[in-house]
Amino acid sequence: MDRIARIFWLGLKEIVSLRRDPVMLGLLIYSFSFGLIIEATGTSTSVNNASIAFVDEDRSALSRSLAEAFFPPEFQPVVQIEARQANTAMDRGRYLFIVSVPPGFEADLRAGRSPELQVVIDATAMEQAGIGASYVNRILEAEIRRYVTENDGGPEATIDLVTHSAFNPNRDTRQFMALISLVNHINMLTIILTGAALIREREHGTIEHLLAMPLSPLDIALAKIWANGFMVLAVAMVSLTFIIEGVLDVKILGSRALFVLGVVIYLFSATAMGVFLATLARSMAQFALLIILTIIPMQLLSGGDTPVDSQPDWLQTLTLALPSRHFITFSQAIIFKDAGFGNVWPGFLVVAVLGMALLTASLIQFRRSLAP
Repeated sequence: MDRIARIFWLGLKEIVSLRRDPVMLGLLIYSFSFGLIIEATGTSTSVNNASIAFVDEDRSALSRSLAEAFFPPEFQPVVQIEARQANTAMDRGRYLFIVSVPPGFEADLRAGRSPELQVVIDATAMEQAGIGASYVNRILEAEIRRYVTENDGGPEATIDLVTHSAFNPNRDTRQFMALISLVNHINMLTIILTGAALIREREHGTIEHLLAMPLSPLDIALAKIWANGFMVLAVAMVSLTFIIEGVLDVKILGSRALFVLGVVIYLFSATAMGVFLATLARSMAQFALLIILTIIPMQLLSGGDTPVDSQPDWLQTLTLALPSRHFITFSQAIIFKDAGFGNVWPGFLVVAVLGMALLTASLIQFRRSLAP
């Protein structure tokens, strides 16, 4: 009991010292608030709320159905404009896409000719324009094919392929990026806070004072693990409620308690990694370099930014040793797919085992770094 009390009070000292560090405290608050919102909404890999206008010179049933095929959330309501307004509207950036339907388009199509549509795209919005071009092309082709089949008795498709998107029907990038940003910030801030705390003790010369007390390296490591893990957990849960669910309107389908349990287990691994990296570094500058060499590859290889399946087979095997890969996997399963404990417990177990291995390695290296 005395040992547990010492670890507890030493951890409280760590929390108080964090409160007196405005840089780290500001980084913690910003990362789980404005930083998370910027990452979740600042990038998109799908067309969302794109402005589109129609120049309808055909005035036919087909041209009207083409305009009605574009609707939210991918596109804004279609605006009908005159042909003489198209160039000016595009130059002023009012619309991202302008579709021009020429006179006699429907009549030419029904007569078996090959009429052409014109789609003008504002390519200054590179990502939306590049992705949106395929959206517009697919929608127009599907609507023309449907019209010909229904009205002229054209050949029906042998296979009618219908795609359903599970767990994110509108393919809203914000839903996915919000969770990935939260996971990445938990990973990054936990390692940084824990490692920086140990480096700060060494640079200020207080690590020797701690060792002069009835404290072992394990006590010091565990105190920093629970204190920094608790701070990140508290801020992350506030961010989940008010930023993820409130501001970004992301729906949490699964058990919040199960997700919190998964975060706690992962925080143990991440804080142990922070202690391990801090024992390798001799200064804050060296620790910063180690952070760059570890966090960025972890985020790239864990399946958050790119699918693990797209990586080479040998690299996929190596990523099994990354706690963040399992964390992202079971976090997505809980939040998006309403997975229960029976589905995610293997991931929990692997992360816990990896955390124990990291803690053991960090304690061995910690003792070596303290040796004269």
